[in-house]
Amino acid sequence: MHRVMEKSSSGGLSHLYMTIFLHNFATFMVIPAITDVTMAALCPGRDECSIAIYLTGFQQAIVGLGTLVMMPLVGNLSDKCGRKVLLTIPMILTIIPLGILAYSRTRNFFYAYFVAKTLTAMVCEGSVHCLALAYVADNVPEGRRASSFGILSGISSSAFVCGTLFTRFVSTPSMFQVATSVAVVSVMYMRVFLPDSIIDDGISAPLLSNGKAKASISDQSSNTELQSPKALPSIPDLIALLKTSPTFSQAAVVAFFSNLADVGLHASLLYYLKARFHFNKDQFADLMVISGVAGTISQLVLMPLLAPVLGEERLLAIGLLFSCAHMFLYGLAWSFWVPYAAAMFSIFFVFAQPCMRSIVSKQVGPSEQGKAQGCISGICSFANVISPIAFSPLTALFLSEKAPFNFPGFSIICIGFSVMVAFIQSVMIKAAPPIPNGPVSSNCNHLEP
Repeated sequence: MHRVMEKSSSGGLSHLYMTIFLHNFATFMVIPAITDVTMAALCPGRDECSIAIYLTGFQQAIVGLGTLVMMPLVGNLSDKCGRKVLLTIPMILTIIPLGILAYSRTRNFFYAYFVAKTLTAMVCEGSVHCLALAYVADNVPEGRRASSFGILSGISSSAFVCGTLFTRFVSTPSMFQVATSVAVVSVMYMRVFLPDSIIDDGISAPLLSNGKAKASISDQSSNTELQSPKALPSIPDLIALLKTSPTFSQAAVVAFFSNLADVGLHASLLYYLKARFHFNKDQFADLMVISGVAGTISQLVLMPLLAPVLGEERLLAIGLLFSCAHMFLYGLAWSFWVPYAAAMFSIFFVFAQPCMRSIVSKQVGPSEQGKAQGCISGICSFANVISPIAFSPLTALFLSEKAPFNFPGFSIICIGFSVMVAFIQSVMIKAAPPIPNGPVSSNCNHLEP
């Protein structure tokens, strides 16, 4: 019986990986061109556009507010309704903004895209990745979870490489049309081939192979009937979950500051490179391919080898240290080739996210993986709100003629200091024994963050 369930689990993961690859291929494909499309619609013929920077920052802040509520809710609902049902919604919504730009990229259609992207991203942003992490946690034992999370990130990185490489050789109209088509295919593939990992009692099947776990589930069945979980999480519930273990709360701090920096860099870097070195779609694609190839090799080859030897805690610290270094290198770039060298650092900084997620997954039971990952994604969403408010005006100021001193990369240096805070916190995380396969604790059964 155990072998049959393990085989089923392996098949489910392979279909999940293909689903994530297709979905990310479609979404990542358009990233190199979005900056040019935005500036062509708002500031045609210019390499510096403060309006575009502010508008992008505003969009990220609004999306962050939406995902702050939606991520814990999505993770919580997936524990009860199943991962597949919840995956369907964001994957379908992703198609809408892509389809708008596939039809036209004039100013009016760009504004329509902007509104549609903002509204759909409030549900889509991060939710597919969050649910994929919960799906992997459902189907992989704790000892192999860090490597499996690394493989999932590697699949995303390989989709990033393929998507941006494809972008390098096609026109902008064709790129958006292909991205829309692939997004549709990804939904169809997921609905047809991906098995759901949640059974009727809301617990992951592969983790129930031993009798002890089954007995634990049986003991909880009566409590489940008495305490029907809430669909909408509350702030007290979120705080209570953060207090379940020091490791969980430390990982939450790391998640906040690292995501604060990642969002700030994502919002600022391409506009900075366009203003500083006159990069366009092709140069952006080249840069992303270098970063993606290095990250893919690292996550698919290095991380499965290093995680069992060094542990998630050390790999997390290593990843954050190199993330900080590569942001400083971007900010201090003195020639057009420096960003390409900085992109190579992704071979190490890609360790951070899967290691942090793996540490979190080990602090909760198998029936609460969606809640835990949703909680961390909600904290990351809060960082999405703060980051544009802090860094977008700074980027626009130092790229304009009104800068107090000549330092175009000053905002990116400040972003690097946010990662430094996350690195310092990560060094303090000690390896803690994982929570047994059951609820977090007897007094936390009511938590639904």
